[in-house]
Amino acid sequence: MSPHILEMRSISKTFPGVKALDNVSFQVAEGEIHCLVGENGAGKSTLMKVLSGVHSHGTYTGDILFRGEVQSFRGISDSEHAGIAIIYQELALFPELSVYENILMGQEITHGLGVTVDWNETVKKATEMLKRVGLKVNPEALIKDLGIGQQQLVEIAKALCKNVKLLILDEPTAALNEDDAENLLLLIKDLQKNGITSVLISHRLKEVIEIADTVTVLRDGKTICTLDARKGQVSESVLIKNMVGREIHKIYPARGNCVTDEVVLDVRNWNAYSPKLGRAVLKDIQFNLHKGEIIGFAGLMGSGRTELAKSLFGNPDGYELRGEMTFHQQKKRFKHPGEAIQAGLAYASEDRKGNGLILIQDIKSNITLANLEKVSNRGILDANREVKEANDYKNALKIKTPSVEQTVVNLSGGNQQKVSIAKWLFVEPKILILDEPSRGIDVGAKYEIYTIMNRLVEQGMSIIMISSELPEVLGMSDRIYVVSAGRIAGELSREEADQEKIMHLATS
Repeated sequence: MSPHILEMRSISKTFPGVKALDNVSFQVAEGEIHCLVGENGAGKSTLMKVLSGVHSHGTYTGDILFRGEVQSFRGISDSEHAGIAIIYQELALFPELSVYENILMGQEITHGLGVTVDWNETVKKATEMLKRVGLKVNPEALIKDLGIGQQQLVEIAKALCKNVKLLILDEPTAALNEDDAENLLLLIKDLQKNGITSVLISHRLKEVIEIADTVTVLRDGKTICTLDARKGQVSESVLIKNMVGREIHKIYPARGNCVTDEVVLDVRNWNAYSPKLGRAVLKDIQFNLHKGEIIGFAGLMGSGRTELAKSLFGNPDGYELRGEMTFHQQKKRFKHPGEAIQAGLAYASEDRKGNGLILIQDIKSNITLANLEKVSNRGILDANREVKEANDYKNALKIKTPSVEQTVVNLSGGNQQKVSIAKWLFVEPKILILDEPSRGIDVGAKYEIYTIMNRLVEQGMSIIMISSELPEVLGMSDRIYVVSAGRIAGELSREEADQEKIMHLATS
């Protein structure tokens, strides 16, 4: 019998105008943790969708061998029946249902003639699965009341219920803080000890190096190489070189000192109370921002960083606000995002798919959406001008797409992020808030976004960057504010900041 639980041979997949996979082949040994890496748009997620049956047999060319047998999956149910489970970055859970209902969804335990659900046994089985993944929550709790790290574990528990042999995880740690991400990696190693093979797609190269037995690199829809970590073949520099086709010696590009003495934003005694949550989410926040400066906001998930950004940007969540904000020497409190945009404040959401972009529309429509007046004549959209402006941003930000007419949902995560940034640059802001600017994107796209950020501040813009990645905060910020439990726990200069000091303040 073959030592490989999975073989994908000469897989090619084409979408209109794009060849997503070009003769891709790779093998996964039984019982190993195999990481799949590559730039956004390299074909990783498409390859896994082929494997899981999302792209059904007949829509691609090539062969899938699972446990030595050629497979013809027509849908996800076929691959799950064979023992393959896939967990996407966007979790497929029902927020209004309980944990146990989600875990046993589609495989409910019944009695009698199979018509009535045996809820006692269902809860008992769900509890066993929760114990197996190390999640200590009430199985009757609603999914919407769990943190994102806990929801991720519910997804894995759900997969284990299906007697999974091969577990595919697509960017499982992208939205997790460092502690939750580390716990998830430990769980994957524990599953390996119990005979479960895992394929992990990740842009976090340090976690790839930490967990992988083997790594396959894709670039431009092609297999570049497979590296054996057990033979010392895997390092960050080797992965980057194979992913992007060139060496990137310094992921955070150098920036000259362009910070001026001019204070463009000054926030004092800023408080926000959430009627929905019934508690204060921000308490006596004070900070300032200079022209040409990048300030980083660090902190644990739920510390209040995003709440702060939204409260400044027109308060779309309806917080009860107290305090003062001076925006370019004028006292301001924006009543809705439209006012903030008019004044020159833009906010690129951490949730680009939910709040940042309209996925079913094309690139040009998304880029111009927040400033339609700029491409209109007496209230009528000038289609030619819209295409020209969108193409200018496509070229400037190196958005990989055959056309600005391409639907945004068909772009890779990194290119979607560039469209989101282009949308806010199009309103010509004085201050740009970037909430998790590199979440779920590859090292090459990160470097390009960092380069764009540097160019913007050199041109006189000011940037507030919220990030859960401490190396990113340290590498890109002129000053760092650490948020803990809705308060500013401390301010650090670029020279004095390090990961230990930030974490000490974040957990204080």
